[in-house]
Amino acid sequence: MDPAAHADQIKSWGRELGFQKVGIAAIDLPQDEQRLLDWLAEGRHGEMAYMQRHGVKRARPAELVPGTVRVISARMDYWPRSVDPDAVLADPTLGYVSRYALGRDYHKVIRNRLAQLAERVAAAAGSAGYRAFTDSAPILEKALARDAGLGWIGKHTNLLDRHDGSWFFLGEIFTDLPLPVDAPVTAHCGSCTACIDVCPTRAIVAPYQLDARRCISYLTIELDGPIPEEFRAVIGNRIYGCDDCQLVCPWNRYAKLTAEPGFHPRDGLDAARLVELFAWTEAEFLERTAGSAIRRIGHIRWLRNIAIALGNAPRSAERDAALAARLEHPSEAVREAVGWALKRGDGG
Repeated sequence: MDPAAHADQIKSWGRELGFQKVGIAAIDLPQDEQRLLDWLAEGRHGEMAYMQRHGVKRARPAELVPGTVRVISARMDYWPRSVDPDAVLADPTLGYVSRYALGRDYHKVIRNRLAQLAERVAAAAGSAGYRAFTDSAPILEKALARDAGLGWIGKHTNLLDRHDGSWFFLGEIFTDLPLPVDAPVTAHCGSCTACIDVCPTRAIVAPYQLDARRCISYLTIELDGPIPEEFRAVIGNRIYGCDDCQLVCPWNRYAKLTAEPGFHPRDGLDAARLVELFAWTEAEFLERTAGSAIRRIGHIRWLRNIAIALGNAPRSAERDAALAARLEHPSEAVREAVGWALKRGDGG
C-alpha cells in the first residue's frame, strides 16, 4: 500500500475504534530529552524513582522497541457526564476525584482499542514490527502526540487542542513502518496564565514547568507516607488527583462529552460524601474500585487522603466520629493524618 494512503487508512480505522484523532510522528526528540534530563536533575520528579531509572529511554523510542521508526499517536476523549466539578470542589463535605478516574480504568479501554488498531496496521502492511502502549512504558507521550499533530503542550504541561481542549487520554503504537509524519500544530496559550494562577500548591513553577513534588495529583496518588503539612490545607477536598488547571483553561470550553460509556462515573464517585468514603473497609475499597484507576493507590493512601480532606471540612459530630474511628488504624500514615485532622476545627 502507498505510505500516504496507508497513513490515511490508519487514521480512519482509529476513528472507527473510538479515537477522536490519530497522527503519526517521527522518533527524534533531542530537545524534549534535554528538558527531561534537566527536570530530573532538579529533583522535580520527587519519589517517582522510575522516572530516573528509565532516564533517556523515554525520549528514544527505538531503544524501547528496537526497529521503531514511527510512532502512531491516538487520542480519546474522557470528559464525563458528571456532577458539576466546581460544585463538588465548593462543598467541603464531598470528596473530589479527578474526572479521568471516575469510570473504568482507561489503561484497559485504550490498550484494547490500540491493540485492535495495531493488528489492522500490521495486517495491511504485512509487518509484525509493532507495540502498543498507553501510559504503560517509559514514553514521552505528550511530546510524541505534539509532533503527531494532536495538539500543543500548554503552560500546565498538558496537551491541548483548540477544538477539543485537554480532557483526553493518549496511547501509542510503535511501528517499523516508514509512514509519512504529520505536522505539529501551532501553540495557542498566548499570554494566558489561568492554569498557573489557579494551581492551589503553585506546582506550575513557570510556564511549561511542573514541579511534581508540589502537584496534588502527585501528592495524593504517587507519594507514599505523609503528605507535607504545607500542602494539606490547600488540598481541600481533593482525594484523588486534581483538575484545577484544566477546569480553568479557556480551551476546555470546547471539550466534548466522551462517547465511551465506561468513562462516565461509577458508584457516585463524582460527588460522594467524605465520611461515607472514609468508612470503607479495605474489602469494600477493593470491591468498589474494581476496574478503576483509583485502586492503584491502595486503601492506606485512600484513607490518608480522605483524612486530610476531613481535616479541611467543617467540624461536626459526624466528621469527628468518623476520624476517631480510625485513630488506631494499623498504618502510621493514616493515624498521623487522622491526628492532624482532629486537631483542626472548621477546616483550619
